[in-house]
Amino acid sequence: MADDLQDEGGGSGPAPSERRLRVDVVRPGVALVVMDRAHKRNAMDPAFFRQLIAVMGALGADPAVRACVLTGAGPAFSAGGDIASFAELRGPEDHRRQLALVFDAFRSVERAELAVVAAVNGLAYAGGLELVLACDLAVAAEGARFAFREVAVGLMPAFGMLRAPLRIGEGWTRHLVLTGDDVDAATAERIGLVQRVVPGDQVVGAALDVAERIAAHPPMAVAMAKQIATMGVQQRDPAAREATAVLFGTPEHRAAVERFLAR
Repeated sequence: MADDLQDEGGGSGPAPSERRLRVDVVRPGVALVVMDRAHKRNAMDPAFFRQLIAVMGALGADPAVRACVLTGAGPAFSAGGDIASFAELRGPEDHRRQLALVFDAFRSVERAELAVVAAVNGLAYAGGLELVLACDLAVAAEGARFAFREVAVGLMPAFGMLRAPLRIGEGWTRHLVLTGDDVDAATAERIGLVQRVVPGDQVVGAALDVAERIAAHPPMAVAMAKQIATMGVQQRDPAAREATAVLFGTPEHRAAVERFLAR
């Protein structure tokens, strides 16, 4: 499975030396996805975004995988977009195509048919922070740091500005976006950006523990909960009621009720 997923990338696919992601199923129902550009602090270029879309699609379609952990190789989670690749963009249409690809990649994580837990092993800057926000949950190493750095190069985090207010509120979103300041892991936990902080050597294991607990639950309930959580507030009311009504009729729910009544 790991080799098949790594070979996905768009077009004819990248050569093995150009793979940006490593994928392995490491626990029952749980895959580990590692961003593998440590020499560039896991900076994200177009090949990375295409491969991320392919990997999320393949994992979501695999009934044996119900959750995954996303982390970075080396000392960083991700430093964000690969600025060297920005120089290849020649005009407004290139810029729009690039942003469409970035949004598609982050949404592939957000909308995947499985839970995605970020194991933030080091700095998560700019697009790296946006990727954390695309994940369902996040566990951070004590030394991790988080920032939207886009303002320093005359940009803004488009996906982050849509998602950060839902996670950390308007005030902290504006602070991070407008100042470019970074925050440490303890602050990230306090404001709700991450759900747990652990020593650095435990971050992947702690994230896998969370993913394994999620993977033990009926997958349809997890998938529907994810869909509702990513909707706009006005969309959630009818969608949440309809999704819950559907779940009431599933065999997993009926079996759980029967087990409860038997006790």
